[in-house]
Amino acid sequence: MDSEKILNELLDNYKNFEEVEAIGIGGSSAAKTADKASDIDVYLFVNKDIPLDKREAIVKSYSSKYEVGGEYFGPGDEFYVDALGREVDLMYFNKNWFEETFENIWVKHYPANGYTTCFLYTLSLLNIINDKNGWLQGLKDRLNTPYPEELKNNIIKRNLMLLKDKPFASYYEQIEKAVAREDFNSVNHRSAAFLASYFDIIFAVNKMLHPGEKRLVNYAKNNCKILPENFEKDVNTLALGKPAEKLKTAGQMVERLRKIL
Repeated sequence: MDSEKILNELLDNYKNFEEVEAIGIGGSSAAKTADKASDIDVYLFVNKDIPLDKREAIVKSYSSKYEVGGEYFGPGDEFYVDALGREVDLMYFNKNWFEETFENIWVKHYPANGYTTCFLYTLSLLNIINDKNGWLQGLKDRLNTPYPEELKNNIIKRNLMLLKDKPFASYYEQIEKAVAREDFNSVNHRSAAFLASYFDIIFAVNKMLHPGEKRLVNYAKNNCKILPENFEKDVNTLALGKPAEKLKTAGQMVERLRKIL
């Protein structure tokens, strides 16, 4: 049996659960960027929780190594499918929560502290496997509209404030204090938050949905028409440079970012 048939057979087990509204495959598999280290991201949109014993019974019939009921990164099951030789990351999204998230971002234009449109990017990529009442396809169709100008502006405003413009506790100020204290753990922690907001602005400027946290430099270089000067070098220096370099670079990144707004 080939890989596609094995995966389809696995997912068929969930289709008739009364709790399941729709099933989709996303992530690198849907984006056609998967490599040998990539797992298969499966999204189950549910009206209510599926009992753990029902979930485990399915997983055990396909896997000798699994974790059912993990809540570390949201409700989900992770397991190695023996016949596929690959790991499946099966995530459970409450239907009402997901639709509310969509409404808040795409309709009401609420920004976040970085990663604002990541869930919408996930939605845009989904290869729908099952959709009982057409709800998931309907949501995808609603997303297939021009990027809202108000959302773009709100993301830029909020995240620019977080980067350096807030009068207190901006990421730049927090990095500055951490460097002065030689608190290197905090330097790295705040640098990561800085980068999250920095990329959120870049994707908003380009009116693109945020693809998540992996391979962002290459993704931006390949897909964004508008990028700040010294983009790749600055990102790498902030991520990997010495603490004193990080602070100087963060300041430069904000100023170079302003020039593309």
